[in-house]
Amino acid sequence: MKSYSKIKTIDLAYIGMFVAVLTVCAWITIPFTIPFTMQTFGIFITICLLGTKRSLLTLLIYMLLGFIGLPVFSGFGAGPGVLLGPTGGYLIGFVFTILITGSLITRFGRKPPAMILSMITGLLACYIFGTVWFMLVYTADTGAVGLLTTLTLCVFPFIIPDMVKIGLSVLIYKRVNTLFTERTFK
Repeated sequence: MKSYSKIKTIDLAYIGMFVAVLTVCAWITIPFTIPFTMQTFGIFITICLLGTKRSLLTLLIYMLLGFIGLPVFSGFGAGPGVLLGPTGGYLIGFVFTILITGSLITRFGRKPPAMILSMITGLLACYIFGTVWFMLVYTADTGAVGLLTTLTLCVFPFIIPDMVKIGLSVLIYKRVNTLFTERTFK
């Protein structure tokens, strides 16, 4: 007999709610030397509270909405040009962030140090994928760009803000995890 994994009504509600959370987090821009959004925070809090499968569905729906033209991306951006453009690799890299972070949290548990290390590892995967993507797409459009230049533009300025977002995600998770039962993390 086949075993089917059904999406329950509560799953759909969580997914819809967190698509909205990702959208709002992408719209929040914090002005700094290089402005940054709260999108990474949205990804991490989604992983913490929904688990791997529902987080992945949330991200895929979010990216599909942006791809078809709804202004869900940073700066109210939308369309295939955002996902396929130079920085689209970082959005696509969130898939790896979710898969890696979720797997590591499942394996090593939900104590803050384990969660933080899991999130950092997932973020590194996003940085690697996004950086390679940027170099390939940017090179195709304007000419060769070096690794150090790409890292200086796309990664180094975001490391400290992303570490703050990881810490904030863990703190918020610890405060609201009672609203989400352990069975929700799958």
